[in-house]
Amino acid sequence: MLTLRASHDRGYADHGWLKSFHSFSFAGYHDAAHMGWGNLRVINEDRIAPGTGFGTHGHRNMEIISYVLSGALAHKDSLGNGSAGGAAGVIPPGDVQRMSAGNGVRHSEFNHAQDQPAHFLQIWIEPNVTGIPASYEQKTFAEADKRGRLQLVAAPEGADGAVTIHADARLYAGLFDGTEATTLTLDPARKAYVHLVRGALNVNGQRLAGGDAALLSHEDRLTLDGGSDAEVLVFDLAP
Repeated sequence: MLTLRASHDRGYADHGWLKSFHSFSFAGYHDAAHMGWGNLRVINEDRIAPGTGFGTHGHRNMEIISYVLSGALAHKDSLGNGSAGGAAGVIPPGDVQRMSAGNGVRHSEFNHAQDQPAHFLQIWIEPNVTGIPASYEQKTFAEADKRGRLQLVAAPEGADGAVTIHADARLYAGLFDGTEATTLTLDPARKAYVHLVRGALNVNGQRLAGGDAALLSHEDRLTLDGGSDAEVLVFDLAP
């Protein structure tokens, strides 16, 4: 079964410096019908105004993934990332950042550019272990590795070069245009979630536009085709 989640049906918050679309209930947006999908809890499409950002705040027991679409996002945390002597902490388009909040971490995210917003997806996945030491990882995935296929970018134990998440989930990213197409075998006992970042794309025959999503259950196959400048994220999730 495939259920369409249209872009315009998402929650929306305008804080001036931050404009955010919420795929699932988050902060002041509550929708009992959209509390998450499987163990996927949050997908926020955020735009941070130039010279602004999220001040230092804390997280615990959540797998948090940042996927930058345009601009750049500066990250700094209590683990030393983004600090002198630590990792650079700047996330450009093409990079995937994973932060396992575990037993507690504090961090900030900032757009230092003075001329363009930072546009990114903030993703939260519920972990399958709690209380572990907090950790951080960031990897670059080349456009060529996502062109016309689904590249695994986040997975348990860092499978196939993905960033490591402590959750029963896998995240793929792909770019599709023209005749490019792919098929992914699904376990019907699990759930899948397809989020179209931009462009247009057919998902099991259903046409999606940028910001739309497809929630899949009891399906054994995912087919992506008919892309028009499409960038897509696909989640394989615990039921």
